[in-house]
Amino acid sequence: MHDTKERLSLLWIFALFNYLYADVLALFAFVGSPNSAPHLPQWALLGSAALMEIPIAMILACRLLRFRANRLANIIAGGVMTLTNAFLTFVLPLTNGDFRDPTFPMYVFFATIETVCTSVIIWQAWTWSEVEAAVSSERIVRQPEAAITSS
Repeated sequence: MHDTKERLSLLWIFALFNYLYADVLALFAFVGSPNSAPHLPQWALLGSAALMEIPIAMILACRLLRFRANRLANIIAGGVMTLTNAFLTFVLPLTNGDFRDPTFPMYVFFATIETVCTSVIIWQAWTWSEVEAAVSSERIVRQPEAAITSS
């Protein structure tokens, strides 16, 4: 896979599946626990919906945006997701005692994979050169010429 747009899009898909599967397992833990599930306020639900929309939108944005906008969007979105994920998984539980939660090891596992993936996205976007983008676009646009022969 030589196209950076394709590579970035696939990395966002990989990150999204990890985010979603971690949330599904957390939902199963809530449903199976004797305690009642936490009731989240509207602002928390809206915030988490907006946060999950970032990787969803980036899958498409990686394919459609031009080089400069694409590179900048991947660096910003990757940074937001990396910092948010690191804070919610590694910092916040240590301050409020959630590290004793039985699902915490599962969250750390998925968060580590997600953080590495979004860090790779940032690195790929940061080191992506405009020359590579131009060559990649030219390769996609240029069609092989078909020779028409008559017998």
